[in-house]
Amino acid sequence: MGAPIAEFRIDVPQAALDDLHERLRLTRWPAASPERGWASGVPVLYLRRLTDHWLHDYDWRVHEAVLNAFPQGLTEIHGQRIHFLHVRSPEPDALPLVVTHGWPGSVVEFMKVLGPLADPRAHGGDPADAFHVVAPSLPGFGFSTPLSAPDWDHARIAAAWLELMDRLGYDRFGAHGGDTGSKVAPALGRLAPDRVAGVHINGGLELPPPGDPALTSLGAADLARLDAVRELVRHGTGYADLQSTKPQTIAYALNDSPVGQLAWIADKFHDWTDPAARLPEHAVDVDQLLTNVTLYWLTGTGASSAHQYRAVRDEPPAPYSRVPTGVAVFPTDPAVRVLLERAHHIVHWSEFDRGGHFAAMEAPDLLVQDLRECFRPLRAAAPRAAQ
Repeated sequence: MGAPIAEFRIDVPQAALDDLHERLRLTRWPAASPERGWASGVPVLYLRRLTDHWLHDYDWRVHEAVLNAFPQGLTEIHGQRIHFLHVRSPEPDALPLVVTHGWPGSVVEFMKVLGPLADPRAHGGDPADAFHVVAPSLPGFGFSTPLSAPDWDHARIAAAWLELMDRLGYDRFGAHGGDTGSKVAPALGRLAPDRVAGVHINGGLELPPPGDPALTSLGAADLARLDAVRELVRHGTGYADLQSTKPQTIAYALNDSPVGQLAWIADKFHDWTDPAARLPEHAVDVDQLLTNVTLYWLTGTGASSAHQYRAVRDEPPAPYSRVPTGVAVFPTDPAVRVLLERAHHIVHWSEFDRGGHFAAMEAPDLLVQDLRECFRPLRAAAPRAAQ
C-alpha cells in the first residue's frame, strides 16, 4: 500500500517575503562587465531593472493565489517527498496526462496550459481533447524537498511518476515533458509501455559523434540545427558543467542571494527563449518568470535542483522505445528527426516558427494545440477519472 496523499496549499510566511525584500534592497552589486551585451553573462543594468520590478511591483501573494487555484497534493515515494498539481477535467472520458518540467523551470511553467488542457470546452476547444493533468515537481525542486538521495536520475524519476499515477488511480495515461521532462516522459514509456498511451516532448537535443554515418544524409536545415547545438555546447553549458560536478559549491550563492538566483535563471531565459525576443520578458510574462524564480528562492532549491544534473551526468544512452511519440520543435530547441528516431517511435512531428525552450510559457497556445493533435489518435480505451 502506497503512502497516503495529503492535500497541499502554498502559504508562504510573511516573514519569508519580508526577508526577500530586505535582501533585494541590500544587494551588493558587481561592477559592469567590460564586454557589452550578454556575451559574458547577465548585464548589471538589466538585472538592476529586473530586481527593481521584483522588489517594488511584483506581488507574490497574487501569484500564490493563482497557483493555489489548482488542486495540489503531497505524498512520499521511494523516500522522497513529492509535490504535484492535479487538475481533473470535467470531462469523464479525459485522458490522464503527466507533465514534467525541467531546470531552471518548475510547475509554474504550466500555469497557462493547465486550464486549456483540462477543460478545452471552456477554452474554445473540443471536449474530446480533454486531459486530467498531473504536474509533479521534480525531486529537489519547489515543494518536492528536501532531496532524499543523490541518485534521482531520469529512470528513477519515471518510476516515481508511475507510482504517483498508481496512487491517483490512473491505469493508462500519456506523458509529456520538456528539458528534463523530455527525458523523463520517454523513460516512463519505456518503463510501462503497456500503460503509457503515448509520449510527447518539446526539445530533444541530440548531438551525434564526429563521423556518425547519419551526418551524410542530413539536409541543410538539419545541419544548421546541429551547428546551433554545437554552438550551445561551446558557449552556453558552463552552468551544466558546474551543476553536474560541484552542485554544492554553487549552493551557497544561490541560497544566500536572491539576485544571484535571479541572474542564474534569467541568463537561461535570455539564451533559450524565442530568438526573436531581445530580452526574457519579451518572450515570457515577466511576472510568471519572477514567480518561477521566487519559488526557487522561497523553497531554497537552487542547490538541490542543481543536483539533478549530477544524477544524470553518466547516464547511458536510452534504449529504443516503441511507445508512440510526438515531438514539438521550437526555434531554440533544434531537434533533428533522424537522430531522435534512433531511440523513439515517432508518429507525430511539428515545427513552429515562434516560441522556444520554455514552450508552455512562451507559446502555450501552440503547445496545447500540439498535445491535442498528438494524443487524438492515441486515446482509445482511455480510463475514466479515479473517484
